[in-house]
Amino acid sequence: MDIQRIEAAANRLKGHARVTPLLSSPFLDDIAGKRVLVKAECLQHTGSFKYRGARSAVSALSDEQRKNGVIAYSSGNHAQGVALAARQYGASAVIIMPADAPTMKIENTRALGAEVVLYDRATEDRDVIGSKLSDERGLTLIRPYDEPEVIAGQGTCGLEIAAQAAELGVTDADVIVCCGGGGLTSGIALALEAHAPGMRVRPAEPEGFDDVTRSLASGQIERNTGSASGLCDAIVTPQPGNLTFPIMRRLCAQGIVVSDEEAQRAMAHAFARLKLVAEPGGAVALASALFHANQIASDTVICTISGGNVDRSVFLAALDQFGEG
Repeated sequence: MDIQRIEAAANRLKGHARVTPLLSSPFLDDIAGKRVLVKAECLQHTGSFKYRGARSAVSALSDEQRKNGVIAYSSGNHAQGVALAARQYGASAVIIMPADAPTMKIENTRALGAEVVLYDRATEDRDVIGSKLSDERGLTLIRPYDEPEVIAGQGTCGLEIAAQAAELGVTDADVIVCCGGGGLTSGIALALEAHAPGMRVRPAEPEGFDDVTRSLASGQIERNTGSASGLCDAIVTPQPGNLTFPIMRRLCAQGIVVSDEEAQRAMAHAFARLKLVAEPGGAVALASALFHANQIASDTVICTISGGNVDRSVFLAALDQFGEG
């Protein structure tokens, strides 16, 4: 992986992926005790940054591969990104999703034209299901994070952060990224290494699923031992990727771990102060900035809201519990 691949992806995504805004609020600055800038990837197509990587990967396929169709597995955001990108190229898409994924994500994926295959996380292996379908139908697998063109597509978010921060005169900042398998984190880190070397990328994770934070501390890949589900489902993965972890180990600073309650509070703040809808997993970076400022040395912190695909009941529960944000 290198910056040339990210810049090539940016050229292919130009005019297709949205350039999402970098937002601010004095209310958020007051809570954190420092300047907070929010990269609103919840405003990206399909409601999350995942469209970037999906579009990058599908656009890099051969005509023959697109003709045969693609397959992906995802709890929802990668699913929707691949479904839309495939539809835009006239390719069929099969998406393997856990049966307990948020209903909104399953319905949206189907609405985008993909064939959804549901499985039981506790008793079935999505890799086995995916391999069988790929072999039977000749489908091309687009992995959710451990895929060079997916990482490159996510890295285009980092190119935008570098340019937007420079316009604001910001060259020194901690950049906190919602982190699951590490596609967005590693892609942003590579982009900033080339275009904003004064910035430090920090992964943010929910308690109980802090495999990247633990892996960075130990220097080797660590696995999560708990159930592969939780409030922050969008960023719950078994372990960092084999491609993404070496990049994060080289370029990322210490991770930050937040509680589910802090993620919900951040959702409420994002809605109250920025009028943004954030899903729990998409709010962990903002939660890190607001409630773990003692772990952040810089005067400015940039954080991603990586997705906004949240079921109504989950979103209303956060607003009801934490009211005014």
